[in-house]
Amino acid sequence: MVWLFLGLTAGDSPGVTRQVARNALLLTFALIVIFCVLGRFIFEMFGITLPAFRITGGILVALIGYNMLHGEQSKVQNPTAEDASDTLQTQLSVAVSPLAVPILAGPGTIATAMNFAAAGGDYELAITALAFAVLCVITYFCFVFGQGMVRFLGQSGLNVVTRMMGLILAVIGVQMLIEGIKGAFIG
Repeated sequence: MVWLFLGLTAGDSPGVTRQVARNALLLTFALIVIFCVLGRFIFEMFGITLPAFRITGGILVALIGYNMLHGEQSKVQNPTAEDASDTLQTQLSVAVSPLAVPILAGPGTIATAMNFAAAGGDYELAITALAFAVLCVITYFCFVFGQGMVRFLGQSGLNVVTRMMGLILAVIGVQMLIEGIKGAFIG
């Protein structure tokens, strides 16, 4: 996950990198808590099934991985001239997608949180939220201090790692897609 973060924030200043990490993890934690409390209601209200969520998330993750594998940067990572006035906001938007959703708060994480929270009452909900908060704090430090690896690897090393992580991300996306399709037809 750290390598993926480093690939997505390559070329950003340390301040922007910290902001992306903070924003992504705060959003991830907020989404997990919301789905712990209201997940089943949200899915039922919109008629969403977990397999459909997995299929969509799998497609998005696979596409992001495919772009990383080919060394292509999205508009988020490489703003156009018309985005020049909005550069910081454009750099920070990677925190929302693909980082927070669907990578950190993807179908598996949301389903896990919903299952743990639904297992009991308020105590189980609080334990689930606390566990995810601890995970988010640990992930933040891994993301922020991962910049030392970038200095060690250099730009060419980071390019190699970014492409490798792109391949892994594409495979994760395809696996999510397969699980979603299996769940749709078997479940």
